Amino acid sequence: MQRRVRTTRRGFLGTSLGASAAVGGTAATGFVPYIPWTATAFANQAATDRPRIGCIGTGSMGLGDAVGHAKFGDILAVCDVDKDRAERAKYDVRIGNGKADTYGDYRKVLERKDIDVVSIVTTDHWHVKIAVEALQAGKHVFCQKPLTLTLEEGQLARAAAEKFPQLQFFIGTQQRAKKDQFLRAVNMVHKGLLGDIRRVTAGINGSPTGGPFPVESVPGGLDWDMWLGQAPKVPYRNRRCHYEFRWWYEYSGGKFTDWGAHHVDIAQWALKENTKGKGPIEINGVDARHPVPFKDGAPTVDDCYNTAYDFSVPCRFASGTELVITSRGDNGILFEGTKGRLFVNRSKITGTPIEEGWDKESFGDDDLKALYNGKPFEGHKDNFYRCIREGGLPVSDVHSHIIAMNTCHLAAIAARLGRTIKWDPATETIPGDEQAAAFAARKPREGFEIPRV
Repeated sequence: MQRRVRTTRRGFLGTSLGASAAVGGTAATGFVPYIPWTATAFANQAATDRPRIGCIGTGSMGLGDAVGHAKFGDILAVCDVDKDRAERAKYDVRIGNGKADTYGDYRKVLERKDIDVVSIVTTDHWHVKIAVEALQAGKHVFCQKPLTLTLEEGQLARAAAEKFPQLQFFIGTQQRAKKDQFLRAVNMVHKGLLGDIRRVTAGINGSPTGGPFPVESVPGGLDWDMWLGQAPKVPYRNRRCHYEFRWWYEYSGGKFTDWGAHHVDIAQWALKENTKGKGPIEINGVDARHPVPFKDGAPTVDDCYNTAYDFSVPCRFASGTELVITSRGDNGILFEGTKGRLFVNRSKITGTPIEEGWDKESFGDDDLKALYNGKPFEGHKDNFYRCIREGGLPVSDVHSHIIAMNTCHLAAIAARLGRTIKWDPATETIPGDEQAAAFAARKPREGFEIPRV
């Protein structure tokens, strides 16, 4: 009988991180090295051996993620700038169970030496700052999508990931764990079963319209200044805050980044256009409409939603393949190749190649393992915690996510300016257009700068 290996939480984390650096994790590659799966998974160990987790951001999505994390470790801390949300997570029996410490400042979570993993589910404009500082503090990072607010933030996140290759930096793009929909579609494209892909359409719907919204008193328990963070300081309007932040370019990219982080990600994964140096070379934003007047790419009023509600933005790759990011038609991804076409979303996958089973001999465990970077197929967070345990590149890695987010941000920039812009994937710059290039970064408010590691 094979002897069962038991590893303590502190012992494993200490030895595995050291071993990771020793066996080839380098800043040059940004890859976390592979360590064999030889001990019981964290999820099945005694409480004293399970990873200890801090959850930063406990709104609706944050609660759901926290419940998922609790299956694999012990949640010691919950944090939210809205005190009511932090307290709700603390006393949720599936999360804090009345025992987790609560904080309004994420830095208090990062200071704790007894926390191994942080889950970041804040507003988009806070993601990269907290993630980089978490890596600096020696924490494994699970961060919800979209990771970035700007093109520059992707470069800052990549630099941090490369500096700390022994730590996992995982993105909440859960569609990468949908075997019967998105993995099947990606596999078919990778195997050439649809022929050469000429066109991909990513249907991501449009942002809602709304406003004008009145200035209101800041609710008790909400730290509005901290919520704003790097964004410009403005009066509180209820519809700028919490879930509604998505429809303001100050904090998000509207549907370009909200759903683009999912469907553009899958599209570029399938096209193998998601590694460093890849991406579109031309992005046409002429066919886009916003709910308020814009001047020089910026909204001229501050009391209404301002992200694009109607758009069709073609993105052309050097190969000639076109990716159209659109608010029109069904939500999902349509792949059109020289041999066939298929449509996939979260509820279905359709088309002649599916109905006739073109992949029946080429979509098995080995194919899934290849998509999972050498790991067995399993649930999304299962893969995250497995990679903490073993090392290796997770299925939802930060590096490919940044490339997909570049496309999303470029589509938003082109739409805001209402014209075609160019992109140099090798240098990650917008050439020959100073106005468009200025949107690659945003100057943060003083005191909220993102560390440059």
